[in-house]
Amino acid sequence: MAGALSSSCIFCQITRASTPAPILHQDDKVVAFQDISPSALKHYLVIPVEHIPTVKQLRRRAEDFALVSNMLDVGRALLERDAPHAEQYRFGFHQPPFNSVNHLHLHCFALPYTPRWRAMKYLSLGPFVGFIEAEKLLERIKPVSSL
Repeated sequence: MAGALSSSCIFCQITRASTPAPILHQDDKVVAFQDISPSALKHYLVIPVEHIPTVKQLRRRAEDFALVSNMLDVGRALLERDAPHAEQYRFGFHQPPFNSVNHLHLHCFALPYTPRWRAMKYLSLGPFVGFIEAEKLLERIKPVSSL
């Protein structure tokens, strides 16, 4: 699924504390921090510590499902703590070729978008292109139970 940390990946550098990014949450699986160019009232990113390039590397495996579920739980908890009165929360991933950094990252928004036109960056262009809601990705990678 993934590989070692990449020395050239900015998100891998953040997981190693090699950059001055303020960390909102860190555990052995994920790290969360504010997006450098926020598109909403609150805009956080939750990334795996392990270098996974994009959603395309995720499969119907228990470990992938658990990772994305954990990322969503962390993002949701942070927004509920920091923006309890937001209009709405939204969680999702950009799919290649629309991802800006080749390290899996969950966008966590407390809406509204600021400015409003930024919502365009987070449109779904179909099931495998554009932005995918976290819940839809979880449906896609949910392990098939064996009978």
